[in-house]
Amino acid sequence: MSSHLTPRTAPRSKARAAARLAAVQALYQHDMEATAIPVLLHEFHNHRLGATIEDAEYAEPEVDFFDDVVKGTSARLSEIDTAIAGKLAKGWNLARLDKAMRAILRAGTYELLARADVPTGAVITEYVDVAHAFFDKRESGFVNGLLDAIAKDVRA
Repeated sequence: MSSHLTPRTAPRSKARAAARLAAVQALYQHDMEATAIPVLLHEFHNHRLGATIEDAEYAEPEVDFFDDVVKGTSARLSEIDTAIAGKLAKGWNLARLDKAMRAILRAGTYELLARADVPTGAVITEYVDVAHAFFDKRESGFVNGLLDAIAKDVRA
């Protein structure tokens, strides 16, 4: 643990990081299987959040934050997708992106749009960290650049 983190903020930061990773997983599952959001939240609350899956123990997430990111992303999907599509290179569209990448970008964009209580730098850094869980450095850089460009538009 970094020495600059106080005992009070360190657990919250870890709980939020776990909530973001779980939210990306839930949004990915929603994209893959079209599972209804209430069903998805129920499944995550009862079977996945803070669980040990395949010998990997997951940190306890901030459940309310997880719920907000999943529900909020779903509710504002059209607005979020428009913001992301507007920053993609010419010839690219959301359908060409890997589903996990879409989930990361959608969750990050939702936070930039709706969670003014979370600093821009924290949002971008956290989703770059989530990208590291799924992708190589190049893709993490893509997440960084795209979320930074969206932040310049929505948090001006």
